[in-house]
Amino acid sequence: MKKELEHSFVELLEKHQNIVHKVCRLYTNNYDAHNDLFQEITIQLWKAYPKFRGDAKFSTWMYRVSLNTAITLYRKSKRSVKTQDFDGVSFKIKSEAYDNTEEEQLKILYKAIHQLNDIEKALVFLYLEDKDYREISETLGISEVNARVKMNRIKTKLKTILNP
Repeated sequence: MKKELEHSFVELLEKHQNIVHKVCRLYTNNYDAHNDLFQEITIQLWKAYPKFRGDAKFSTWMYRVSLNTAITLYRKSKRSVKTQDFDGVSFKIKSEAYDNTEEEQLKILYKAIHQLNDIEKALVFLYLEDKDYREISETLGISEVNARVKMNRIKTKLKTILNP
């Protein structure tokens, strides 16, 4: 039974691991912190997996566990030492046809998102993942109306940050 449980968990984790990577990107700012958070989320997912009943989609459940783990660690880490940002290191290979406009816009957007509080980050993340408000509300444990209201306020806040 344990082998079957382990096998199904590994299979689902491999299939949906991009969810965890995206959450890690949202709450970390360097490679080592990303890997540490990925490992911690994986551990928490494994610990919680036997209780997963399948009431929601696995990906929805995975978002919830991942975001809760990241938010908890993010709050604890606010007291830790600041590390090197991703933006501080460049690994680009120069190319004639390379246009970094979209990449620069994403950096600006992520910089603005990093200024939001942890719950706002989670909501924006799910919104950018094209989740509907029903799924966002289920994942975050808030009402659908509350999710819509918060998202509208966050959009206004981001517009203010991006266009002072």
